[in-house]
Amino acid sequence: MAKIRLGMTGGGIGSFIGPMHHLGAHLSGRFELVAGAFSSDPERSRAAGAGYGVDPDRCYADHDAMIAAERARPDGIEALAIATPNHLHLPAALAAIRAGLHVMSDKPATTTLAEAEALRDALAESASLYALTFTYSGFPMIREARARVASGMLGAIRKVIVTFNQGWLAAPLEQAGNARAAWRMDPARSGVGGCISDIGTHGFHLAEYVTGDTVAEMISDVRTHVPGRALDDDANMLLRFAGGASGVLASSQVAVGERLGFTLQVFGEKGALHWYAEQPETLRFVAADGAVSLLSPMSPGLLVREPLPPGFGGSILAGFAVQYRDFAKAIDGDAALIGSVLPGIDAGLRTMRFVETAVQASAARAGWTPLA
Repeated sequence: MAKIRLGMTGGGIGSFIGPMHHLGAHLSGRFELVAGAFSSDPERSRAAGAGYGVDPDRCYADHDAMIAAERARPDGIEALAIATPNHLHLPAALAAIRAGLHVMSDKPATTTLAEAEALRDALAESASLYALTFTYSGFPMIREARARVASGMLGAIRKVIVTFNQGWLAAPLEQAGNARAAWRMDPARSGVGGCISDIGTHGFHLAEYVTGDTVAEMISDVRTHVPGRALDDDANMLLRFAGGASGVLASSQVAVGERLGFTLQVFGEKGALHWYAEQPETLRFVAADGAVSLLSPMSPGLLVREPLPPGFGGSILAGFAVQYRDFAKAIDGDAALIGSVLPGIDAGLRTMRFVETAVQASAARAGWTPLA
């Protein structure tokens, strides 16, 4: 099967997320990165392209130049990966949609809910497909957890606890020249949320993805602990799900000593599921009688480990590879994958609504606040 020709915007020298997109797309076996606007500096764009194995003549200074040049080629790009800071997600996505390209964007979809709604409207008038790399929902055992909840294994869900704690921003790195910290703590580039947008959205998305339920209302406490910081570095919520379950979501980037403290616990009337990102291929089921079992991947249609070799599901690349594989299948004709197992614009809207509601409700000390 012919590989889909992929372009990338962002992902320049020093980027973490750009190589993740590149390697995930490559491991899917279905994409080939052939062009990129890796930096606004042409020389740096070409230098980054060399690292990706991209022809220097197909390395551009911005996404508009790339799209225009690639459209004129018989072998031009067919899809665009967006691996830029948040404020560039919308203009890149809109430019790609106008050119008839499919879009795989890093999360969050945009910097504001209004932008996400504009993106939704543009997609409604286009044949372009759009997906988001909420990468953890591509992890095999997260998809297994989702299938087990849907099967009724846990019975009615009563409580969901999600934590995502990191410590890398415990010091003001954005004030010391750290580029990754600088844009994340800059409202002009990150949006209204810092920690809540960067990692809190992962927890929120996973809670709804695994349970198949939606958060109906929440109490929000969004805070900034490091002096002089422009955006939040710690965010905590109490949740109430539409189906009746209670929830807790705690995220922090000032949790000293934590590297990847991402955990998910789902408690039902018949048992509970426990998953920890530092042991990502282990999904533990605790029955109501106390019996403990480690679950194996059994649910057809949700796991689909290929193209991953055995034992590879423990890498973040597993999520990227699985989601790029799903994206290729959607492009091939199975568009229903987007919005079901693969996050799409609806997930983008939900997470932006979550961020804005949480930030505003916390500032107003509003108590229980609906999340429409």
